[in-house]
Amino acid sequence: MAPNPRPIPRFIADTSQEGIAAGRFAARLRDAFVEAVAEIGDLPAGAAVPEEVDWFPERAWGGRVWVPCSARTESEEGTLELFGHVSYDLPTGDGDPSGFAATADFTDVLAEDNPDWKIDLNDDVIGRWRGENGRAGAVTLVWGRPLVRGAVAATAELAGDTVDQEEISRDRFTLVALDALEAYGDDVFLDVKLWSRRAMELASESLYAEPEDEAEAEADAAAPDA
Repeated sequence: MAPNPRPIPRFIADTSQEGIAAGRFAARLRDAFVEAVAEIGDLPAGAAVPEEVDWFPERAWGGRVWVPCSARTESEEGTLELFGHVSYDLPTGDGDPSGFAATADFTDVLAEDNPDWKIDLNDDVIGRWRGENGRAGAVTLVWGRPLVRGAVAATAELAGDTVDQEEISRDRFTLVALDALEAYGDDVFLDVKLWSRRAMELASESLYAEPEDEAEAEADAAAPDA
């Protein structure tokens, strides 16, 4: 077989082993997330982490376990979504999790205000992969919810190649894959796709806005009010 012209790593993360966190462990994760939210400098007044946080399936990569999350909160500026992830050192044997760390951010762009969305996505770069001759990519944690019916699996694809996949659990999924490949000629960015039980593609979403979409948004922002 001839050498692969794009020798990138695929399926780099462990498949979810524990599923969605609950009970005392979920409370421990929430404590770490609360600390991260408290560090957000521009968080609108009144916003706080609710008692119930939506945890997504965990994935392990790079010696750590990554657990994404989101939560709705009310603030003086309206409804917000808090989102981020908690990670911890991958336990060995029967050892307990340790080395907890968390990141958090917020948005007022909500799925219910965007009826054209088919997937509600969040992502964060958690590492970097380096290949030969300056080639590289961003190891990216992606989590989301399908907004279409019948989705049972999600995949991450680069230029048509599937680089990660996971079953959808309680309407949530988590992926870990390379994104934003460098030095491969044309830019190569990650697409997230949803699939039905009969392997029919239900939705596809890029982590990046298309250039024409960005241009239209800039033009709308610059246009004078009618």
